[in-house]
Amino acid sequence: MKKVKVARHSELELSELILGFWRLKSLEANEVIHLINHALSLGISSIDEADIYGNYQSQTYLGRALKEQPSLRDKIQIISKGGIVLSGSRFSKSGIGFYDTTEKHLMQSVEQCLSDLQTDYLDLFLIHRPDVLMDPQVIDSAFKKLKQQGKVLHFGVSNFTPSQFDLLCSQMETPLVTNQIEWSVLHHQPVYDGSLDSALKHGIRPMIWSPLGGGQLFTGNSPKQIEVRKVMQDISEELGGIALDQLALAWILKHPAKALPVIGTLKTERISSAAKAFDVNMNNEQWYRLLIASQGAPMP
Repeated sequence: MKKVKVARHSELELSELILGFWRLKSLEANEVIHLINHALSLGISSIDEADIYGNYQSQTYLGRALKEQPSLRDKIQIISKGGIVLSGSRFSKSGIGFYDTTEKHLMQSVEQCLSDLQTDYLDLFLIHRPDVLMDPQVIDSAFKKLKQQGKVLHFGVSNFTPSQFDLLCSQMETPLVTNQIEWSVLHHQPVYDGSLDSALKHGIRPMIWSPLGGGQLFTGNSPKQIEVRKVMQDISEELGGIALDQLALAWILKHPAKALPVIGTLKTERISSAAKAFDVNMNNEQWYRLLIASQGAPMP
């Protein structure tokens, strides 16, 4: 596996598969180090985090690992996110959760990320979710300051619609290098809602969260989940009995948007299996069979 440019207008390179740490908790530093080193041995060098993951605790576990083995920092790319405020959190004593993309909060969020991660910079910082009250110029001002201070090298967004992404791009001088969206064989909407078209239009590689449907591809019992799994099993046999996780990832990788899936497993054997998705040679007919199973209707 190799590192690839995330956007045609940026020099940022990430691994083609990204390790997601939203479930990272209660691991000793040496266990996290082992996990990262295993991923690195497969060519997976990018790690996806967020300030709120693990109720604001996930990043501290990664930070302890980096403190224990500082040489790891230069081998990995750290992605984090901000803009969500959880109820009763360090950023608010309110009884509700809300979004905050003010300059003050974004700056505070990055500072907290750096402190938790015990690092001096983030390779990539994303606005976690669209804020109805977001002001593109305010966000741009925060991004410029963070860039000038050397605290964040590149910027992007997460869960933005195509129109929201267009809005920010049209009003900001800071380039956005990615949009992290949900997409899987169970959640096919990006194929039709313009998200993948937008990525191609802007020359960016979208990052994909929950590419395996949160595990429901393998254990879900709804009629749709059962039907999709049946079609996957049929195609798996046609391709020599490949693992279903490899097939699900290969379905995403075949699209010309050249997406970067974020896998959330903390098991080394599952990481190794996922890395083999790049060896799967799925044809167009097989790809569309999965889309048809997902949408529950034939192609028009």
